[in-house]
Amino acid sequence: MVVIDATGRPPAASGAVPRPVRSRNPLDHAVPTGREEAWRFTPLRRLRGLPTGPEADGKVSVSVTAPAGVEVEQLAAADARIGRVLTPADRVAAFALTRSAGALAVTVPAEAALTEPVVVHLHGESPRSPAGFVATSGDGGRRGSPGGVAYGHVLVEVGPFASATVVLDHTGSATYAGNVEVYVGHGASLTFITLQDWDDDAVHLGAHAYSLGRDARLRSFTITLGGDLVRLNPTVDYRGPGGDAELYGVFFTDAGQHQEHRLLVTHEPRSCRSRVTYKGALRGDAAHAVWIGDVLIGAGAVGTDTYELNRNLVLTDGARADSVPNLEILTGEVTGAGHASATGRFDDEALFYLQSRGISPEEARRLVVHGFFAEIIDRIDVPELRERIMIKIAGELSADLPDEAAEPSSAELSVEVGG
Repeated sequence: MVVIDATGRPPAASGAVPRPVRSRNPLDHAVPTGREEAWRFTPLRRLRGLPTGPEADGKVSVSVTAPAGVEVEQLAAADARIGRVLTPADRVAAFALTRSAGALAVTVPAEAALTEPVVVHLHGESPRSPAGFVATSGDGGRRGSPGGVAYGHVLVEVGPFASATVVLDHTGSATYAGNVEVYVGHGASLTFITLQDWDDDAVHLGAHAYSLGRDARLRSFTITLGGDLVRLNPTVDYRGPGGDAELYGVFFTDAGQHQEHRLLVTHEPRSCRSRVTYKGALRGDAAHAVWIGDVLIGAGAVGTDTYELNRNLVLTDGARADSVPNLEILTGEVTGAGHASATGRFDDEALFYLQSRGISPEEARRLVVHGFFAEIIDRIDVPELRERIMIKIAGELSADLPDEAAEPSSAELSVEVGG
């Protein structure tokens, strides 16, 4: 934990929450080299040139199912509503903003109480190599024919005192740079679920920006299961006191996959709350999961209540999890602030107990993993989506699961406490 007095003096500790450059202009952002803190875990050569802004040569189709009363429209690129919540913090997000053909906008009117979810389905339809990309045998990724480059932008606005559930469902094959900006109006409540269920060859880089009005509530679920490389950057800010954000994440990282989740929660108004809980399971050679959790509490954010937790379950040898929680506090008047991170193997006692009741070792491991994720998945209020996620995880577990879970070596586990 880093505590700084209300004068706002910069922290001496190297683990302070970073302040990225924010600009719509891609040229204002440096091309990543891998030496930057924000890119040090990302295998850059597996990004297929996205930081250089290649021309779109692929397609991600978009379809929307929405209850009556919800407005769905395609905004022109010059529409002033685009970018009010999200200002890009890297070149890929800036290119996604400038090269998208406008934005898909979903608007829930004030005081509406939706009983059915809004579902936005994004499907990659480009099973071909983007221009300039050559797969190399040493890149560590999955083999396959990668999808063409596509850019996208989704804008969701929930009016004051409304309540809604919105689902973003990503499937198919693509090399996709996509921005999402979400505004939850005063006194409104939103459950926002984004599911990354891509084909094995997909690459997805996404910037997700959430902004909460006074007394607004957000419950966000980020579920990452597919793709060759998925890198998501969710950010949360508050535009009035009383905001409440709960950010949940589930990821299952299989052999050769790179899944990276980088969160930034910024508390500036007083009396706001945030909870971050991400859980991941990893299995297979070269499976790599990265979780970065940054929380910044500003000098005026008195009464802030925040906690973040990341837990990773390493199922086999050859997998690696990196977990870095950072907490920076610029005021001494907080209600609560903390973080925790844990990475390890199966719970031997739980496995022994289940096997002593006649359950096979393989089924016992499945039950432990299901129980590990159930705390989060059971909170999702879309039954068919819950079932789909659990079936997908069961399928991952049933594919060549070894008879015994390996004790991870020190090279496979990395936990850093930045602040």
